[in-house]
Amino acid sequence: MPAELTVIALGGLLLLVHIFSATHYKTKQYGLDWNMGARDEDKQPLNEIAGRLDRARGNYLETLPLAIIALIGVVVAGKSTDLTAIAAWVWLGARLVYLPLYWAGVPKVRTYVWAVSLLALLYVLGVLLLG
Repeated sequence: MPAELTVIALGGLLLLVHIFSATHYKTKQYGLDWNMGARDEDKQPLNEIAGRLDRARGNYLETLPLAIIALIGVVVAGKSTDLTAIAAWVWLGARLVYLPLYWAGVPKVRTYVWAVSLLALLYVLGVLLLG
């Protein structure tokens, strides 16, 4: 299996980590009834940790479609190379580092790590579009 497909599958698992960690801390704040209910009622703003994890999840969801397009795209187009595989692993590695940095509230470094992940995806998109 091409490395890009392995990375996107692992990226799917990372999505589950984002979802479950954010939901865990929301449930700790709002309670099990909230978690198992319709969630229609207005609630107080999320506390610091739950808010960070929810924002990290949202950020990941914003960039995951780009990763799916780029990584699956180069495989389907037959443009997968050692460099696109490396870029895929760089993207995943950066996204793995991003979550605990955001969770811990580390400023600036978190943004640099996000930028590395984006540059890796832009490289793969460039290969997909320009060959």
